[in-house]
Amino acid sequence: MQADKLIVCAYHNVGYRCIEELVRQGAEIALIFTHEDSPTEEIWFKSVRELADDHGIPYLTTDISLPKNVERVRTIGPDFLFSFYYRNMITPAVLEIPRRGAFNLHGSYLPKYRGRAPVNWAVINGERETGATLHHMVDKPDAGAIVDQERVEIAFTDTALDVFIKVTEAAVTVIARAWPLLKEGRAASNPMNLAEGAYFGGRKPADGRIDWAWSAVRIYNLIRGVTHPYPGAFSHLDGRKVIIWSAWPVEGSGDPGRIVSQRPLLVGTGEGLLEIRSLKAGDGDEVSAADFITNAEQFT
Repeated sequence: MQADKLIVCAYHNVGYRCIEELVRQGAEIALIFTHEDSPTEEIWFKSVRELADDHGIPYLTTDISLPKNVERVRTIGPDFLFSFYYRNMITPAVLEIPRRGAFNLHGSYLPKYRGRAPVNWAVINGERETGATLHHMVDKPDAGAIVDQERVEIAFTDTALDVFIKVTEAAVTVIARAWPLLKEGRAASNPMNLAEGAYFGGRKPADGRIDWAWSAVRIYNLIRGVTHPYPGAFSHLDGRKVIIWSAWPVEGSGDPGRIVSQRPLLVGTGEGLLEIRSLKAGDGDEVSAADFITNAEQFT
């Protein structure tokens, strides 16, 4: 019996690890679509291109939905198409090609946090859990029937990176369970109730601005949701942009944005105080709050 033929669109650690799992299970991957790394992005994750080279799998870094690539996909005639953290929208012209279906691995417990940056949004919003979901791809993003999903806990001390690592492991778990069932035609296909979740858009560095009228907990959630390796949450102090990389909410009160203590570095918020633990001012290096000296009194 001839093995099912796959085309995989993948990037980032989720893409890398899910391809590894498919290869481990003996899947025949005919072609991978991935991305060139952006020179403006901190590349902290594994390379799908290097993985493809290691396994002798051909790959392209051009958009799968370009007309020439759609024709290439048609020529290959895949049984399955998978998308693992691929950043481009895949058009209906592509989705209709795979004989046995097109599937996306999304980094949330769908239907919650559909759309972009699901891990960051979940942390920023103070969620206590998220997950990884494999679902059918349809015209609308992150809306197709669910094949399998796995929950992960979000601890109050977790950064977005901590959660992303957990979600990556959950994604591998889902693929490990789902691929044999997909091959056998026995995988689940549970319609998604979109009313039980919401769609979130992508985040830009400017979205990391701190509003000191928020509660200390809300600001803390923003900080841990966009700290390293992401661009960071920021404010301004004495005319300089200050990125706050690490902080902790504590009891107390003070006017929003006003420094009420230098040692420890405590700042007033709309509810409670925020203890800043590490930060970067202007073009300087990241330093601990204990090494930060300023005569300014107010974050803006």
